[in-house]
Amino acid sequence: MARFTANGRAYELPAAPVVVVCVDGSAPAYHQAAVAAGLMPWLERTLRTGTSWPAHCAMPALTNPNNCGIATGLPASGHGISGNTWLDTETGEERPMGDPASLRVPTLFAAAEGAGLDVAVVTAKDKLPRILGAGLSTGTCVSAERAPAALLAATGLPQPEVYSAELSALVLAAGCVLLETRRPDLVYLSLSDYVQHKHAPGTPAAQDFYAVLDRWCARLEDAGAVVVLTADHGMSAKERIVYLEDEIVEPAHVVLPITDPYVAHHGALGSYAVVHLADGEDAAGVAARVARLPGVELALTRQEAADRLSLPADRIGDVVVLAHADTALGRTPQAHDLSGLDAPLRSHGALGEQDVPFVVNRRVERSAVPAQVHNYDAFWVGTTLVAQAEATLR
Repeated sequence: MARFTANGRAYELPAAPVVVVCVDGSAPAYHQAAVAAGLMPWLERTLRTGTSWPAHCAMPALTNPNNCGIATGLPASGHGISGNTWLDTETGEERPMGDPASLRVPTLFAAAEGAGLDVAVVTAKDKLPRILGAGLSTGTCVSAERAPAALLAATGLPQPEVYSAELSALVLAAGCVLLETRRPDLVYLSLSDYVQHKHAPGTPAAQDFYAVLDRWCARLEDAGAVVVLTADHGMSAKERIVYLEDEIVEPAHVVLPITDPYVAHHGALGSYAVVHLADGEDAAGVAARVARLPGVELALTRQEAADRLSLPADRIGDVVVLAHADTALGRTPQAHDLSGLDAPLRSHGALGEQDVPFVVNRRVERSAVPAQVHNYDAFWVGTTLVAQAEATLR
């Protein structure tokens, strides 16, 4: 039986390939609404015959930190990716956190390949393959946004628009084709949250998306895979915006770590922000005042945030701000281009979006998992715990 170790955790492979599907932005309410409407028969059956738990994403509830968490088995304090964007205090520039050099530990994909296993990673957006593929030399790591011609030919699907539900469908189709042909040992499929940013749970477009997701998951299972279904973060409707630079008297640089190349559907407005103050400013005093603002759930100093939220202290601001689920955080009104919003704002980043699904199409031992399951436990549950469950049946 194949084994490998990554970042202090041992992984033992079951008899079948293991596929983790990360449904970007998928709050549990989406699945619940679709199941209730009879649109997800695979998931409905799996909830009866497999295993599921309430789970949390890591903080911040953003794409890059949580995809890297799933890829390393660690929260942000371990892998170092504190957002989609961060402020490099040495240069004063905001920079994307998609460079492999930003990752402080190896991925479990690289460790698995080093142990002789075949690995495939397919993401929706092209911002992720560089960092998720760090250390891979023979495995597949591609995006649907820039799908190789061979991938399009194998799936029979056209190149989708980046802002579309079809982008995620191509990721799922690619995973199925890989399983049915090459049969990798580990597969990671990371989808887009385009639908979730625009459509609430239970709406027609969301129901259609989850019905399609269910059909692809059934096909993954038919190909013999252990399937783990989770999300990188949830999603909430935002009813107000707090512009932090207008509220903070002291000289401050507010960074919105949700910022990435794909801001048309949220205008870089999320529910998590970090504040960099000038030298000598009173961070505790600023945090205390910001915490009293309507819509703010928590305002923490750097060390408080690092300790409480498992964040890398050197890659966050002097103050970390988390909004309530109904509130988005911005810099100033002038700093945000909201012209691309053609639907009421839905976004993510903080504790209101930490609840995520966690479903496995196998029976595993509940007592073997931590009291609080996180999405970054996905590959460990899908490999080691499934393998242990299989061993008890022999």
